[in-house]
Amino acid sequence: MEKPLWTPSEAFVENSNLSRYRRWLAETKGVHTSTYAELWKWSVTETDAFWKSIIEYFNIAYEGSPDPVRSGTKMPGVRWFENMRLNYAEHILRNATSLQPAILFRDESGSDREISWDTLTREVASLQAYLRSVGVQRGDRVAAFLPCSPEATVAFLATSALGAVWSSCSPDFGAGAVTDRFAQIEPVVLIAVDGYRYGGKFHDKSLTVSEVIATMPSLRKVIMVEHPEASGVTSSDRIVSWRDVVRSTDEAVSFDRVPFNHPLWVLYSSGTTGLPKAMTHSHGGILLEQFKYGPFHNDFKKGERCFWYTTTGWMMWNYIQGSLLTGGILTLYDGSPAYPDMNVLWKFAQDFRTDHFGTSAGFILACRKGGVRPGNDFDLSALRSLSSTGSTLPPEGFEWVYREVKRDLWLASMSGGTDVCSAFVGGNPTLPVYSGEIQCRALGCALEAYDENANSIKEEVGEMVITRPMPSMPIYFWNDPDFTRYRESYFEMFEGVWRHGDWIKITSREGIIIYGRSDATLNRGGVRIGTSEVYRAVDTVESVKDSLVVCVEKPGGEFWMPLFVVMKEGKKLDDKIKEAIRHALRTQYSPRHVPDEIIEVDDIPYTISGKKTETPVKKILAGVDPGRAVHAGALRNPTSLDAFIALARQRG
Repeated sequence: MEKPLWTPSEAFVENSNLSRYRRWLAETKGVHTSTYAELWKWSVTETDAFWKSIIEYFNIAYEGSPDPVRSGTKMPGVRWFENMRLNYAEHILRNATSLQPAILFRDESGSDREISWDTLTREVASLQAYLRSVGVQRGDRVAAFLPCSPEATVAFLATSALGAVWSSCSPDFGAGAVTDRFAQIEPVVLIAVDGYRYGGKFHDKSLTVSEVIATMPSLRKVIMVEHPEASGVTSSDRIVSWRDVVRSTDEAVSFDRVPFNHPLWVLYSSGTTGLPKAMTHSHGGILLEQFKYGPFHNDFKKGERCFWYTTTGWMMWNYIQGSLLTGGILTLYDGSPAYPDMNVLWKFAQDFRTDHFGTSAGFILACRKGGVRPGNDFDLSALRSLSSTGSTLPPEGFEWVYREVKRDLWLASMSGGTDVCSAFVGGNPTLPVYSGEIQCRALGCALEAYDENANSIKEEVGEMVITRPMPSMPIYFWNDPDFTRYRESYFEMFEGVWRHGDWIKITSREGIIIYGRSDATLNRGGVRIGTSEVYRAVDTVESVKDSLVVCVEKPGGEFWMPLFVVMKEGKKLDDKIKEAIRHALRTQYSPRHVPDEIIEVDDIPYTISGKKTETPVKKILAGVDPGRAVHAGALRNPTSLDAFIALARQRG
């Protein structure tokens, strides 16, 4: 029988927020559960009672009534808590205290800042007063082109306190990618930085910001967070300095308690095949989801230092802001995770005495390949959890964490999406950790694996679906009044059931294994193969730096499955390495996993948010015009497609 990599101690379980909540349910609601599986079942069966309990347990401040919990039961179109009014920012700033800082921050130059709750509150009040003075009202959009810095948090809280709608892009986005997103929502204020440092280099974004301003006639004001190395944005009477706006004020922050379903922020899909979908989430839905997920599934507690390596262009930035909801200390880093080397974030964790360290599976695997040994080289005694998301973390990643980071460490692999700004499946402080397996389905998330006939299955690979609504599902996509794009995105395959697009297996332990995106699934002779299996095997071949696999359907029911590899510096793909790859796939999985061809390329396409993207490559190789197959502005490295376009033309 497989042994767990980690098992929580009795004290760890008993002191967890999740166990406290279970005891509270039993004492106050008469809901008695002896296992997590029973608690999860109650949360998705008694949906209304569960979400109402979150409001009571976390003492959510509201006006009106929590009844009825929902209007309607069929997705999409369910409306939550329509008689309630509340404000997201109020629940963060009510935690203000002189006993601990609100934010700890380090940038790539090694400059540290500690932001007190008093400073945070005063700066939010100052910016809110300015926004109000230029006419920003409830429902107006405020867009941000900012790095992962305290200024972004201040701007978000000031916006949401006012009842305005927040939306952000990272400064590594080009002007086209920013315009594709922000032009959809017509912001009235833009808060932007004119430059940033990354990878040891300064990146001047003055021209980018000027181009964005020129395409946004809706903008009344642009607030510039100036960088001393930047050339500066073209002079305009609409531009004001952050220093002039955020200054001492005697005004207090005011909170507009908006309807539960009032928009809080707009997030965006990658936009690889068209205009990015502008996913709009509600004040109430995100508030309930973040109160649920952070404390219960990441075990965030008051006074703990909570870190996630992210940019403002990835939903994890929005997610980690929620660590402030329960009195945690928001811990931020702005810069490259690989400069000056792969140890930089581990040193950051040591220096800041980080309790919860969040990152991507890609970072963990890069550390493994790079021979990084954090547990040996740094004092990580404060670290009690390590979370991973962004892509599938294979067993090798799990095992590296327990070998090279820390033996007594809770590894919380999780998966969700920008769509709900949270995770459907993830960590559980009361359960063991098994290699390659996500611990549980999240509370309130009625997740199943479906076969092609919409039957719920276990111990088999199927489509990830959500069968009951969640408050943090988008209230709508911006500029999609009849829900056409919304329905096409989630509800075309199964009527009234959210199909997320991941290929998963629910194990006999109620854990979850994710095999990759179902729209990128490799179908060879009717046998479905998850891309993550291929990447896991190829990753064991030392000479290979990165890889991408697709399966292209051909006339007459035939298939062509090429594997593309990027070699490490100084290495070239030869017959010996090809055979090593084939051997790894054949022995670790099956002969069906062996590709028809192995082709060397210089680069693999990634979205701006850092996700490997197979579908556009598959379309290009199938003969789809590249301009229709992919929106180049959505890619971090659009020139990576050149090799695939050339190959498609060569093959005719």
